[in-house]
Amino acid sequence: MADHPDDPNEPRDPLDPFPTDFPAPPPSRFPPVGQEVAPPTESPAEAPVDPTDPPSDWNVRADAHDMPVETEKVSRLKVLGRLAFPPPPPADEATLAARDRRWASRVIVVVAVFLLIFNGASIQNWARQQPPNWFTVTVQQIADVWMGQIAQLGADKPRQGIRETYQAAHDARFPEQDPA
Repeated sequence: MADHPDDPNEPRDPLDPFPTDFPAPPPSRFPPVGQEVAPPTESPAEAPVDPTDPPSDWNVRADAHDMPVETEKVSRLKVLGRLAFPPPPPADEATLAARDRRWASRVIVVVAVFLLIFNGASIQNWARQQPPNWFTVTVQQIADVWMGQIAQLGADKPRQGIRETYQAAHDARFPEQDPA
């Protein structure tokens, strides 16, 4: 090869796109499962010494399947974080029960608000079906005002659309059938 690679007058060796003259790979210490493995020696003194591999880092009786899967080192920041902020102790039954009650009460409140907004007409219908007394009349008046406010927001449109679709399917007839 040339001493000056930028000189156009010097001949160049062509680059081989597929190099094939690699040295032979060293024999595997961990052959695939099912192949013969050299019998282990009884003591490290009897083990053959490889000059390229110092004997201090090789265990003759080692098996590749005994090695840990995770080889990443944990960062110092994670170790410091575990020391500074250790994980809390496991929760006892009273704490778990309180958490479950909070979760259930929040779900009930969210569902109740959702039904008040999008299904307030059911309260009106219920109050109209009850015998008239002070309570049912008051509930009906409050429901009428509530539904008037919800109608101004347009939150009654989904319920009306579903009701109209149901009514159209209910009133649908076959071609030779009498109208409903």
